[in-house]
Amino acid sequence: MKIAIFASGNGSNFEIFAQMFAQKELPGELALLFCDHPDAHVVQRAQQHKVPIETFTVKECGDKVQYEHRILEVLRSRKIDFIILAGYLRVIGNEILQHFEGRIVNLHPAYLPEYPGLHSIERAFADKRAETGVTVHYVDAGLDSGPIIAQRRVPILKNDTVAELEKRIHAEEHQLYPAVVKKILLALQ
Repeated sequence: MKIAIFASGNGSNFEIFAQMFAQKELPGELALLFCDHPDAHVVQRAQQHKVPIETFTVKECGDKVQYEHRILEVLRSRKIDFIILAGYLRVIGNEILQHFEGRIVNLHPAYLPEYPGLHSIERAFADKRAETGVTVHYVDAGLDSGPIIAQRRVPILKNDTVAELEKRIHAEEHQLYPAVVKKILLALQ
């Protein structure tokens, strides 16, 4: 089974997955990093792990339709079976969703359906919530609305800063997401 990871930024979740695939802790092959920001740090991480990289932007492709079509061509040419979104900050289009139905997972830094979309951590913090969380879900055509696979609550402490809360959320993500993906990939074998 060939796996692609889509990411847009730093790549801390990518790093964990790359290490797990390299150590054979996850079934399948990490066959591709797709990144929509050519200068993102995750590209350097992929290079260090010798993971094949594709990176291009919507602007380079002309529009979102052509961008999605080009991504799908890349995925088909590399015979990708499953997609892990790891900080990919774009909505997946219908063409890719149809081709990979039920085979795209995402990690969201909130306890969905609370705070879908961007800036979830900041919004939960600003609302002075007692807790927020992390969610792993399948991707559908909506915004963070796909079927939930697993969730964990993360408390917002009295003297927290956004940065401290973000660290604790990332710590939960780094445990939950790989465990859930491992379970899914084992079931797909």
